[in-house]
Amino acid sequence: MNEIHINSKIQAETCVIIPTYNNQKTLQRVIDGVLNYTQNIIIVNDGSTDETFSILKKYTQLTQIHFPENKGKGVALREGFKKVKQLNYNFAITIDSDGQHFPHDIPLFWKALEEENRDVLLIGSRNMNQDGVPKKSSFGNKFSNFWFWFETGIKLDDTQSGYRLYPLNSIPKKFFTRKFEFEIEVIVRTAWNGIPVKNIPINILYDPNERVSHFRPFRDFSRISVLNTVLVIITLFYIKPRDFFQKLVKKKFKDFIREDVLASSDSNIKKATSIALGVFIGIAPFWGFQTILSISLAVLFRLNKALSFAFSNISFPPMIPFIIFGSLEIGSFFVGNTKPLQFDHSITLDVVKSNLTQYLVGSFVLATVTAIVFGLGSYLLLSLTKKSTN
Repeated sequence: MNEIHINSKIQAETCVIIPTYNNQKTLQRVIDGVLNYTQNIIIVNDGSTDETFSILKKYTQLTQIHFPENKGKGVALREGFKKVKQLNYNFAITIDSDGQHFPHDIPLFWKALEEENRDVLLIGSRNMNQDGVPKKSSFGNKFSNFWFWFETGIKLDDTQSGYRLYPLNSIPKKFFTRKFEFEIEVIVRTAWNGIPVKNIPINILYDPNERVSHFRPFRDFSRISVLNTVLVIITLFYIKPRDFFQKLVKKKFKDFIREDVLASSDSNIKKATSIALGVFIGIAPFWGFQTILSISLAVLFRLNKALSFAFSNISFPPMIPFIIFGSLEIGSFFVGNTKPLQFDHSITLDVVKSNLTQYLVGSFVLATVTAIVFGLGSYLLLSLTKKSTN
């Protein structure tokens, strides 16, 4: 690895963070290994109760942060990032102190950063199929990879490796997690900011005689599951709609019509289903959430987002009185209200409130029937259009 030619400027802008908690067997070997490549090192002692403090006394030339009690890896990394920025470094490489990572892979991160020539978050990709890798680690990594892809659209082979390079000026400034789940939060939210997140291959060593893992399967997996639930909700209701509108704004109108609305690569049934979904969301009583729901559900079911969004606007202001009146009329057949309604100024919000059950039932029925009509009608129309162009 020493033969790799690295831009000295990149090395000077990078600091290595070594978070540690009760890794007395491997800590000194890791530090000495990193010192072969750089003196820019920050060690975060996360409240260790073994011989860690005595070991670190040998490295007075290095910046050290000591916590009086264990606060979690997330807090250790956050404090490390804060210190690195105070020292005016632009990048931070994090390496675990349990001995599974090889310091001689550090130049791989520098080289990848140099080749990218832009801010990028790099994650060391481990061979999870090699001998000695616990099955629970392999399963947990696949689980994490799937949810990262769902939340960001980026496919990675390894999202749990702690051997990483962070572009400090491009990651979020505030975080909410404190333990192992922090490493998931930071890569997802960095990807949401438009920063590339990529894997680079690294070597690993799983030695059960030396390695001390502080991952608590039930408790930490539960925390990760809660975090992923929150991230998925944010993805569906904010990130996907945001990205869609940003894409829409950047396009010329004719390009939008040709690529997104007509979507020549989509089948007629997918287009018709997208239209039906939009109509249903637009008429159903989801006032204020039609746009978010139509786009999010279209993403979830891999439908045409543009068509779903366009037809969810069936409830634009001039149509609202007709939709409310129709919903109340249809609802009266199901809730037994035979009091006649007139389509005039008497159709007000107060009327809806006083007949809420009737309105809700009627609106869902109307939404369903109208969606079916629009879906079937658009499918037939699209099929006829395709035949006429052949």
